[in-house]
Amino acid sequence: MVEKSCHPAAPAAHSHHAGHGSGGSLATSFQATLHCLTGCVIGEVAGLAIGVTLGLPAWQTIVLATTLAYASGMMLGLLPVMRNRGVGLLDALRIIWIGEVISIGVMELVMNLVDYQMGGMSAPSILSWMFWRGLLFAVPAGFLAAWPVNYWLLKRELKACH
Repeated sequence: MVEKSCHPAAPAAHSHHAGHGSGGSLATSFQATLHCLTGCVIGEVAGLAIGVTLGLPAWQTIVLATTLAYASGMMLGLLPVMRNRGVGLLDALRIIWIGEVISIGVMELVMNLVDYQMGGMSAPSILSWMFWRGLLFAVPAGFLAAWPVNYWLLKRELKACH
């Protein structure tokens, strides 16, 4: 079975993306998940650090971390699509929104659940082992939860590679 290219509409000048593999392959979904994780972790860590530092309750910390993870994850997804496909912000958003919303949602749900269960959100400060232990377990758990989701999204062309 021949799989479709990850960038079927991209011009040949963008062949530097050939290393991402075929759309929907395990390697491509791994790369897409890693890219998504990078954006999510930026917002997640910022939100958790703010929430723990301010002593916010867990639910407020989760809302803050999730909001910031969506903001940073979407931005990290939008910029390459805008650059590589030569489209504006709204067109890039139309290309990536469904895949990113689902991928980030799964990742955030699992990361926040694991971090909460590990006690990271109730750490006395961001300098405590409890805070970092939560992230140490939450980040890989979020990746592992989102990887098959990204595989599925790419197979159905509901997620754009960046």
